[in-house]
Amino acid sequence: MEIKLHQIRVRELVKDYKDNAEDGVRAYGGRLDVRPPYQREFVYKEKQRDAVIETLTQGFPLNVMYWAVREDGTYEIIDGQQRTISICQYVTGEFAYMFRYFHNLKDDEQEQILNYELQVYLCEGTDSEKLKWFKTINIAGEELTDQELRNAVYAGSWLADAKRYFSKGNCAAYNMANKYVSGEVNRQAYLETAIR
Repeated sequence: MEIKLHQIRVRELVKDYKDNAEDGVRAYGGRLDVRPPYQREFVYKEKQRDAVIETLTQGFPLNVMYWAVREDGTYEIIDGQQRTISICQYVTGEFAYMFRYFHNLKDDEQEQILNYELQVYLCEGTDSEKLKWFKTINIAGEELTDQELRNAVYAGSWLADAKRYFSKGNCAAYNMANKYVSGEVNRQAYLETAIR
């Protein structure tokens, strides 16, 4: 696998950010697939999401991200989905940090965030190399559940459809079984139970 480091400003990352639920999450001018099939749902809690924004506002280094380069020249996130969504949601006004929405910041504060340089490794290789790298770099941080790892290996249209019914916060499985199934729905506990 070939891996090259690039700096990408937040303003470039958030350009054309769209979260279309099951139809995917896009950013970076529509060229970045933020949630490819093997990725899990957004799992950051408010404290983790706020820590990402705190890092940007203080100008501290944020952990590197990894993007896979696709054959058509677009990208998909291997690692950094939670940070990417946190940044995009803040800049597009989906939540406030320290009681201030992005649009309420002074111009210089907005510019500081928009000009923040993210460290992104662009990775080129085979699908199996990308999935192996995905598993390797996800050892630290929010540890992947067994089902999330299986999703990475067995991604496809069946899984995408199953996640709609078993992995969303207000999905049919959760509404019917939340008193009987333990575990977090968006961490694949319900899907794992259904498959088992």
